[in-house]
Amino acid sequence: MKAVFVTIFPELIESFFSVGVINRALDESIINFEVVNPIKFLKNNERLDDAPYGGGPGMLFRSEPLEEAINESKKLTSSNAKVINLSPQGKKLTQEKAKKLALDKELIFVCGRYEGIDQRIIDSKIDEEISIGDYVVTGGELPALIVFESIVRNIEGVLGDINSLEEESFSHQLIEYPQYTRPEKNNLGNVPEVLLSGDHKKIKTWRKKQSLGKTFLLRKDIFPKELSSDDFKLLKEFLSDLGYESDRIADLLKNINKK
Repeated sequence: MKAVFVTIFPELIESFFSVGVINRALDESIINFEVVNPIKFLKNNERLDDAPYGGGPGMLFRSEPLEEAINESKKLTSSNAKVINLSPQGKKLTQEKAKKLALDKELIFVCGRYEGIDQRIIDSKIDEEISIGDYVVTGGELPALIVFESIVRNIEGVLGDINSLEEESFSHQLIEYPQYTRPEKNNLGNVPEVLLSGDHKKIKTWRKKQSLGKTFLLRKDIFPKELSSDDFKLLKEFLSDLGYESDRIADLLKNINKK
């Protein structure tokens, strides 16, 4: 995959590609990137930003230099490269979206600043707007890198162990189970006995129960509305292990259907 980042802070992007699995994927030519700075398309004493028509706080990126920067980005990729703008008004990033975008060979990320960018760019040059959450940050560089990393982790060869991707949170619409490492016991507590048992079937069942329970308690917004009878039983066991009374468990699970 090749990505082009339209940004006035190239150093933020370049430092990201210098470490970790992203750097390894770059060295192995699994991914590639370039940066286009819209400032280079300014003429004479032009500014990149200007006040919005109609008044209001803040400044906006002007359309002309951004248009030229996007056009330049398409010369570095192709005319079919998808152009993504990072914006709080975009659709929220999900694991499903990241997997879908991982099928693209070329992506262009527009990293806005200030109060945003001229709407004419969004209307005519942007294929998709993506948000990383319901909050606002200073610029689009960090959101773009978050989106990019979530995408490339789904590309074969980027992660050393493909099983680690399958086990991660949201890969199956559930939060990941708790994990532990050595030592088995310390002042913070003990590793659950089942993980030390060597019984892979019991370990798999315990992990599924923990994922179901954690997702149910912490992320009801993504919890499935329907469970298999086995998963329903595991969820009941999880709540019982936490000390919930049977009547309370029945009330909590009343809206979940069993397949």
